Amino acid sequence: MRRIIFGAAAAVTLLAGGVRAGDDPVVVELFTSQGCSSCPPADEMLADLSRRDDVIALGLHVDYWDYIGWPDRFADQAYTSRQQHYAAEAGERTIYTPQFVVGGRRQVTGARPIELMDAIQAHEEAPEEVHVALEEGADGLWLTAPAAQAPRPMAIHLVHYQPESRVEIEAGENAGRTLTYANIVTSWEVLGEWDGSTPLRMQLPQGGGPGAVLVQATGHHGPGAILAAARLD
Repeated sequence: MRRIIFGAAAAVTLLAGGVRAGDDPVVVELFTSQGCSSCPPADEMLADLSRRDDVIALGLHVDYWDYIGWPDRFADQAYTSRQQHYAAEAGERTIYTPQFVVGGRRQVTGARPIELMDAIQAHEEAPEEVHVALEEGADGLWLTAPAAQAPRPMAIHLVHYQPESRVEIEAGENAGRTLTYANIVTSWEVLGEWDGSTPLRMQLPQGGGPGAVLVQATGHHGPGAILAAARLD
């Protein structure tokens, strides 16, 4: 595991599913980097999770290790910023790879698969606060949800990802390795806000490939809990 202080300035199978109080899948984000030698085991864990129906697995490649010899071809500063905001919300001053964030709530070091499984199970067993559905009509795809009580406004996020890519690493800590990545996030867009006082009905942009739509609470310093999610095939 490698850490960076952003205020001043990186064998368990995961295929078994759980029983969720509601129907929406659990969103599991992995902050990773091709330049981090500690990350490949966590990348494999994310690939296992990507095959589960009850999980939306998202690989977010950060850019703060690019300087050590190998620029990550999937890295985006926006994903580094998202990780920083999660850290600020949790009262932390450091960010590191690999790091999992489960449901926008629980932060887990990538080297702790048992803790990750426990976090996923806890999220699945928690009461559902918001339930979303996708409706397809002649005029496109719509995201819908009944009215819901929420302490803060919720943001509607649209995420697209590349299901898989094999990369030959030619320099840096992973030089000489060919690594496989799953559900690599390629775009992240906030479509709007919803306060839950009235039912939600929002038309989704067309195209973009596989992805997901997330309903995420707005925290005090950054993103809060992910209250609902739906997969886009």
